[in-house]
Amino acid sequence: MAVKAAKKELSIADKLEALFQLQKIDSEIDKLRTVRGELPLEVQDLEDEVAGLQTRISNLEEEVGLLETEISDRKNASKDSETAISKYKEQQNNVRNNREYESLSKEIEFQELEIKLHDKKSKEAKFKIESKQEILTEAKTQLELRSSDLVSKKSELDLIISETQVDEDKLLKSSENAKKNIEERLLTAYERLRKNAKNGLAVVPVNRDSCGGCFNKIPAQRQLDIEMKKKIIVCEHCGRILVPKLIA
Repeated sequence: MAVKAAKKELSIADKLEALFQLQKIDSEIDKLRTVRGELPLEVQDLEDEVAGLQTRISNLEEEVGLLETEISDRKNASKDSETAISKYKEQQNNVRNNREYESLSKEIEFQELEIKLHDKKSKEAKFKIESKQEILTEAKTQLELRSSDLVSKKSELDLIISETQVDEDKLLKSSENAKKNIEERLLTAYERLRKNAKNGLAVVPVNRDSCGGCFNKIPAQRQLDIEMKKKIIVCEHCGRILVPKLIA
């Protein structure tokens, strides 16, 4: 059975070349995405705000519904109390002694207090409803405005994406292909550097005796080592991988 050939070990020079080519591709992707500016974040913020307002409106409407149910229940309870009072007063006309009369009077008094309590709680609930309705109206107005802003921003973003998507897809494919030529350890270091660098530069050339990333001066001997391409050298100041200007 034929044995699959082992993957050829790249020289340091080839590794540096592969890393720099990947950096160039990824930098082109970064440029395309820069065109979008803050729009993706703005769209995300608006989506979060719209979702938050929708949840708030839903909660307020539920609270208003519960208060309206409470008012209705208290109204029915008051009617029941009024019915009970009428019944007790009728019974008072047929009592046999003062003790029965007193007992019925206490029942009537209790039901009258219940009616007053229901009336008080209903008024409080109505006041809460009015307050919540004001907040609800404001939230709905805010939702309408933010939803309109979201539609506008998404349209703007979709237009920019549609204009750049084809190029970006090609570059992303090239980036994935370029990564196949780089060993896992180096690729992990490269991606970590890119993530931590504001400009996304992980591999930079030496320009005018300085690091192409942080622009700090590089000692002459270190520059010579970089040009020799015998080992991977990083900037002592920013940690970026350094390549000779000739590669760039």
